[in-house]
Amino acid sequence: MTRWRYAAATDTGLVRDLNEDAIFVDDVIAVVADGMGGHAAGEVASQIAVELLEEQFHLRPSVEGLATAIEQANSRIIADARATPEHFGMGTTVIVVGLTEDATGAITPTLFNVGDSRVYQLRDGALRQLSEDHSVAEEWVRMGRLTPEEAAVHPRRHQLTRTLGGDESVEVDVASVIARPGDRLLLCSDGLSNELSAEVIAELASAPVALQEAVDALVEAARRAGGRDNISAILVEFDEVDEPLTPIRRTFSTARPPSASTSVTSSRRSRTHQRFTWRVVLAVSLFLVAIGAGVLVLHWYAYSAYYLGDDNGIIAVYQGQPSGVLWFKPVKVTDTAYAVAQLRAPDQRALAATIAEPTLLASLHYAAYLHGLWRLSQPATPSTTTTGPRSTTTTLAHTTTRHTTTTRPTG
Repeated sequence: MTRWRYAAATDTGLVRDLNEDAIFVDDVIAVVADGMGGHAAGEVASQIAVELLEEQFHLRPSVEGLATAIEQANSRIIADARATPEHFGMGTTVIVVGLTEDATGAITPTLFNVGDSRVYQLRDGALRQLSEDHSVAEEWVRMGRLTPEEAAVHPRRHQLTRTLGGDESVEVDVASVIARPGDRLLLCSDGLSNELSAEVIAELASAPVALQEAVDALVEAARRAGGRDNISAILVEFDEVDEPLTPIRRTFSTARPPSASTSVTSSRRSRTHQRFTWRVVLAVSLFLVAIGAGVLVLHWYAYSAYYLGDDNGIIAVYQGQPSGVLWFKPVKVTDTAYAVAQLRAPDQRALAATIAEPTLLASLHYAAYLHGLWRLSQPATPSTTTTGPRSTTTTLAHTTTRHTTTTRPTG
């Protein structure tokens, strides 16, 4: 039998106007989602993910059930963005630990991860990161192109390679958590892990104090270290824990295989084509393939990139090559929430020459990053304190009942 105790907190931080993080924890599941996107869209995406995962996991508390819930959350975020224009481009990370039940009835902790929110395991004061960040910089570390120290300050460290809401299919890391009684797990958004060193996290998260006191200390330390992003943390401690008979460690994709009806249709078309002389079919096919391939390659190249540009004083995201390719001209995808004047002078010059990015989400993230650099460069006002009125902290503590309480972030 696996049982844990838990505590949680989320805070807006000292720079952001909204808290786009969402968290939930109870006796069987812990979830942290870090939303992203213009306006309040990030908050919407993270809340969709957390609410759906909590609801579906209680209906089907298994590895397959939680994987399906993540797939449904991804689809629902995409559908909401399509139905609501102001939510276009929103997405969220998600890090989950659920007490999953296998075919034998054993209940063990299983980790699911998309994005750069993290899970750490603490044992006897030692800290170990269980999750892998899905960011450009961390992917380059795994490829050997960057050292961990270089990745920690690289401008691409915030550019995610996986999110919910970014694509119709998403890859999810799944791994069994091998723990023993007394171990603690810390789930957190990058607003905490980016501000605190591993040594500080280990010291505060493993302190011999009540879980809520430890969580509050982690959030407050991240605020004092800069509080440049929303800060969320969930801390669980195992009273009892079982080990899985067959540990899991794999990555699965939510992409669905072709349906049987598609294969049947293809077979029928093949039989129909056989009625024609094979030479005629071959000649026509080669001609059409050549034309189609040329147009597709040209179209793909023309719209294979995104870039940031100036749209009447507003930073906008464009899709296409800046100078166009034949009749394929770049198109504006969306305006960001930032004015060109709210950039540092070197960044304004770079924007005038266009700033290329590989995806829409990467463009939005980089625009937010440049705007954040400008805000940090502004002189502090005398009225600024480390406990600003717009910062709010929400805590969630364990109760003796199994009644579910969801922590909903402010903002």
